[in-house]
Amino acid sequence: MIADFFKRLTAAEDQPLTETDARLALAALLVRAARTDGHYAPSEIERIDRILTTRYALSPEAAKALRKEAEEAEAAAPDTVRFTRDIKEAVPYEERTAVIEALWQVVLIDGERADQENALLRVTASLLGVSDIDSNAARKRVEASL
Repeated sequence: MIADFFKRLTAAEDQPLTETDARLALAALLVRAARTDGHYAPSEIERIDRILTTRYALSPEAAKALRKEAEEAEAAAPDTVRFTRDIKEAVPYEERTAVIEALWQVVLIDGERADQENALLRVTASLLGVSDIDSNAARKRVEASL
């Protein structure tokens, strides 16, 4: 399934993401955010599972399975562009800002903000077409809720 996912992401022809692909792409972005500082903390894993459970109305087991698949996809992907390109085209702006907010939740849950995490969020927001102002507002909302 991972191979098929990457074939669709890298195909010369435009092949829109399926709902399953979009879920996997978001989950992989969350995993990438969690792993960026070199420490994949249990609190980050729990937050990813909670985000996937809530966003997609999944059971805890289904969210964990999606995260496991996303861990493989994230490890195999050389860059973040593969996960953001089609999401940007398929998802309305408001939902893309919600994606940035979810990424901030993962980054901030461990109580630390590494430079690599800040850089990843800046790049990801840009690739998703989310303004710096909206990304900063999303971060502040997350900080206020933690």
